Amino acid sequence: MKSKLILLSLGVLVLSLYAFNHSYQDPWVVPKEYQDMKNPTDMTDKENKAIGKSLYSTHCKSCHGKEGYGDGPKAADQTGDLGDFSSPEFQAQSDGALFYKSTFGRDDMPEFTKKIPDDEDRWLIVNYMRTLKE
Repeated sequence: MKSKLILLSLGVLVLSLYAFNHSYQDPWVVPKEYQDMKNPTDMTDKENKAIGKSLYSTHCKSCHGKEGYGDGPKAADQTGDLGDFSSPEFQAQSDGALFYKSTFGRDDMPEFTKKIPDDEDRWLIVNYMRTLKE
């Protein structure tokens, strides 16, 4: 009986450590220079909105989902939190922070400086992510 209790306790401990290890993600530190960066693109321009949406659909939707809920077809293969772009916490981030994260990535989030080399295009994606709060 005592050995079963020890094995059960060890099992619970291992599962707890596994769950903690896979659910915890270090905070994403954005350098101050990016945190304070201003978005140079016109968010109200219809052509800019269309370009941002198209770029998001091509490069982001597969993981982050059509509505930005983090539920795209590739989401299950990713580790860490993909975020919910409609959430107040996400939307509270500065445009510069979103630009930094979209540009440099980390962990499963790829760096997009090669796939999307034009800074303006990455800013247009930031603009599109802002529309997902609606």
